[in-house]
Amino acid sequence: MSAQPAATAATAATLEAGQPTADAQAPLGISASSGGKKITVATIWLDGCSGCHMSFLDMDERLVELAQRIDIVYSPLVDAKTLPEQVDVGIIEGSISNEEDLHKAKLFREHCRLLISLGDCAVNGNIPAMRNPFKLDSVYERAYLENVNLNQQIPTQGVPALLQIVKPVHGVVDVDVFIPGCPPHADTIHYVLSELLEGRTPEPLRMTRFGA
Repeated sequence: MSAQPAATAATAATLEAGQPTADAQAPLGISASSGGKKITVATIWLDGCSGCHMSFLDMDERLVELAQRIDIVYSPLVDAKTLPEQVDVGIIEGSISNEEDLHKAKLFREHCRLLISLGDCAVNGNIPAMRNPFKLDSVYERAYLENVNLNQQIPTQGVPALLQIVKPVHGVVDVDVFIPGCPPHADTIHYVLSELLEGRTPEPLRMTRFGA
């Protein structure tokens, strides 16, 4: 597994909805434009259990409050399934385990001004990375041959190819905010989003830790 990253990488600029990135040394933060435009948010679930998205939903009535300030434009939680060209905040759950995960992480980094790594799988590889000490061929054989009674075969079509090793999100793209936890508590997610909306740099480790 990768070494534990800093809780927050304060290298992104304060962002206004629909406006380009400015001073790279400014604190992290996002704020609605003077015209009242909502902040756009996209989320994605890569190799993980979806527990982080369940924690997002566990904000319960606070989601109504957030809905006044953010617009979820792409997510497993909404109908929209096309990532817009430009998104203010991207949230990635899960590790980078296969070629499709790698493609999606790069796509989010390209189109999202500020990128959040949500949960231990995204932050350090966690459970999916437990296969890293084993050769990839052995992983395939264990899953598709040794533990199968009928139709034993290793799939070659219709499924994305596994990467040689599982990586955390920051192992393949730059990340601005890290939120550890398995999964992070809803209070932690609400805290981070609220701090960003107020133009402040959040300190997630005040609220959570690895395995929390």
